[in-house]
Amino acid sequence: MNERKQHVINKAHQLFIEKGYQATSIQDILDFSCISKGTFYKYFSSKSELLIAIYKTVYKKLEKDRNELLIGKNPSDLEIFVRQLEMQMITNRKNKLIALYEEVMASNDVDLKQYIRHSRLRSLRWMFGRFIDIFGEKNKPYLLDCAIMFTGMLQHNLQYNRIATDSNEKISDVVRYSVNRLVNMVNEVAETGEQLHAPELLEVWLPGIRKKNHELIDSFCKITGHLRNSISKQFSDTKEQEKYYELIDFIQEEVIHTRSPRKFLIQSSLQTLENNSAKLWKKELDQINQIIASFYQHIEESEEN
Repeated sequence: MNERKQHVINKAHQLFIEKGYQATSIQDILDFSCISKGTFYKYFSSKSELLIAIYKTVYKKLEKDRNELLIGKNPSDLEIFVRQLEMQMITNRKNKLIALYEEVMASNDVDLKQYIRHSRLRSLRWMFGRFIDIFGEKNKPYLLDCAIMFTGMLQHNLQYNRIATDSNEKISDVVRYSVNRLVNMVNEVAETGEQLHAPELLEVWLPGIRKKNHELIDSFCKITGHLRNSISKQFSDTKEQEKYYELIDFIQEEVIHTRSPRKFLIQSSLQTLENNSAKLWKKELDQINQIIASFYQHIEESEEN
């Protein structure tokens, strides 16, 4: 991002935290950032667009940091999930995002309200995906309901903890307590077989991502098929073949079947394929890298809307 634009974002965020979104005028932002009105409108069409840029900046960093906790770890490890949630809660507190959310939802700004709703749905989708990692595909039919219930439980536990202690110091305790209740919740719902919301609703609430990528996925499957054939011809050792097949299977699973594909894990797997001792499959891997880049571009464009 342009450094000057990022400077305005940082300064405006500081003002919104100190004064509130509604109480901060564009002139306040101009004065505090030491920029002209023309420079402001070069980067942002309105104050609401600037606020959305703040949200995107914060959550892009959160997503990166949250994903890095998974590197080299088992995605089903509940302790990693606890640490991811703690990171998210601390980010929200540090950036006063909840207070900004509440102020926006009380306003008449339709675009901002729509963005906040979509942000919450994307957060729910992430939670649902992590629940599949932790509790397995067999429980998938019940995990959207569990994600919705857990989100509400965690938010209310944090809210009333702030009232009870007049501080945010025990975020870790609240997160861990809530996650401990989550395990029992999932087991109970799975045992009863009750379902309130089908997971397919996420596609209705956040449409477009998969549809836009059908052609890319078709091309991706063809290239990975060619890659498998090359591996089978070049390695007679079954164990050696299986090592590379597992990497391809993982990448396919992330791209085709995961609701929120983890880019950093896909890139790590591709890097391992590229580092094969004989430096093989350069053409196929270059094509896969191009498709993955286009795939994520489509996802990001969909997230923007």
